[in-house]
Amino acid sequence: MESIAPAPRRNRFALAAVAVAGAVALTLAACGGGSSGSSGTVSIPENGTDDGTTITLWSRAPLEKQATDAVNAYNKTHKNQVKLELLPNDDVEGKVGAAVQTDSLPDILAGDVVRVPYWTQQGIFHDLTKQIDALPEKSELQSGHIKAGTVDGKEHTLPFVSDISVMVWNKDLYQQAGLDPNKGPANLNDFVTQAKAVAALNKKDVAGTYVAGQSGGALVFTLFPMLWGNGDQAISDDGKKSLLDSDSAKKVFNAYRELANTPNGLGAGSKDETGATWTAPFQNGKIGVMQYPFTAVSALFKSSPFQIGVAPIPGVDSGSSTFLGGDAIGITKDSKHVAQAWNFLAWLMSEQAQQTVFADNNDTASNFKTLESGYKDADPRTLIGNGTIKTGQTPIATNFNDAFNAAGSPFQILFQDAVWGDASKIDADNQAITTALGQ
Repeated sequence: MESIAPAPRRNRFALAAVAVAGAVALTLAACGGGSSGSSGTVSIPENGTDDGTTITLWSRAPLEKQATDAVNAYNKTHKNQVKLELLPNDDVEGKVGAAVQTDSLPDILAGDVVRVPYWTQQGIFHDLTKQIDALPEKSELQSGHIKAGTVDGKEHTLPFVSDISVMVWNKDLYQQAGLDPNKGPANLNDFVTQAKAVAALNKKDVAGTYVAGQSGGALVFTLFPMLWGNGDQAISDDGKKSLLDSDSAKKVFNAYRELANTPNGLGAGSKDETGATWTAPFQNGKIGVMQYPFTAVSALFKSSPFQIGVAPIPGVDSGSSTFLGGDAIGITKDSKHVAQAWNFLAWLMSEQAQQTVFADNNDTASNFKTLESGYKDADPRTLIGNGTIKTGQTPIATNFNDAFNAAGSPFQILFQDAVWGDASKIDADNQAITTALGQ
């Protein structure tokens, strides 16, 4: 038998109103002290309890397919039943913040992995260290989502849905531009050269590449791997300092500035793209090459009217990497069914569940054994995507959302200055990111 204790709530939560995409949303802000939603320890079997209890799970709406697949597979094979509630992406912070105030969080909460360090610091999740360390599959699980929920050596979260970023290109446009349709960019220079070649086609509404200039979340997902592949970092290991004033980072920003100043280099709307329609231009056959979420491109393999190439995101000079994004998952402080909730999480980490829920549905598993052997009948491009995971990273910082992802974040401002504005502000903008990380 193992025991599970709730993480201490180091702060209570206050709700602060912020404007997001023209609407008012609620976000979490820490202050003062408070009491935990549960007390003492709860003894549970190694694999939890399956006794017919209904347990609740909140997940983000963008991952509806994967969350639904997981819940349906579990409910069909267990006495326990998971009740899934999908939250619109922009409503997550407000919904979670309100629930924290009223001690009404669900049994299980899944959220964007870059939000998880802050939530964990604030005591939203139970300490699952003993349970996670005892998992037979732990050494085979991608560790980014576990590390994101680790505070003072105590583990609180596991991988839920792994989403990765890859480089994609339109093979039809490449062929028309005189490029090798089977060879994507191997470095930053290749990326610029190939994007320019497509731009030079001067085809109506066709551009070399596309970027979500007003979406910090999309930008970190697509640009950070170019630094990691090169052996550089975007933020310090302690999550307190931005390193985007490095030579490698400036080369990336300069590449996009060059494309912005090239006719048809960047797709129309790139400067103002908030992320809401970020993937649409490539999907519609209008973009030559760009970084892309794998969960989105894999859905196009059978339906796209043009041929798609997939490769790891190259480093500035060499190497490659990916952003290990997606959602991590944990048991909340308010759960009254901890043993049953753990039964769901332990099952989901098993190789069999990873196969059934993810591999069999052409989605990215979080188990390395499944990634290596569970995709024998998959599209070859899925294997390319899977192969990027071992070189991927997840940036971890308590205030990552405020520094990078939030609307109007200092990182978003840096990118706007670097590509379309006054590039001499990069160093000052980078310092503003560091300030936000340290708040």
